[in-house]
Amino acid sequence: MIHSAQAQSTTTPYRVTLTDPQGHTWYVDEPTNKGGQDTAPNPMQILLSALGACTTVTLQMYADHKGIKIEHVQVDLALNPNGNPEAGQNTIVRKITLKGDFNEDQHKRLLKVAESCPVHKLLTSNIQIQSELTVE
Repeated sequence: MIHSAQAQSTTTPYRVTLTDPQGHTWYVDEPTNKGGQDTAPNPMQILLSALGACTTVTLQMYADHKGIKIEHVQVDLALNPNGNPEAGQNTIVRKITLKGDFNEDQHKRLLKVAESCPVHKLLTSNIQIQSELTVE
């Protein structure tokens, strides 16, 4: 499956409209102290939310498949909560809270499952970004 999205500037400084081929629309904005209007999450919050959403869905799918009763999943994420790291040494802290009926072995397995969500795998892989600039 090919995943794709498009980002376009708007007339509001630093507010970006995001779309995908399926017709979904969402937004990014910067906080007011960076010149934005703070009308939407900033780009780093969008990245963190992708990891949180993927973790939640992956855990729910696994639990459904294995017949494990999970009533609620909450994923709290923070990027570099201990301050600015050295260049290239970022840390995402992910705290997963599960409510449900499962034993200790299932609990350990669920943590491994969380680490196998596709966004986790992507973020921990060697990513190469190929950029191309077109001027109209």
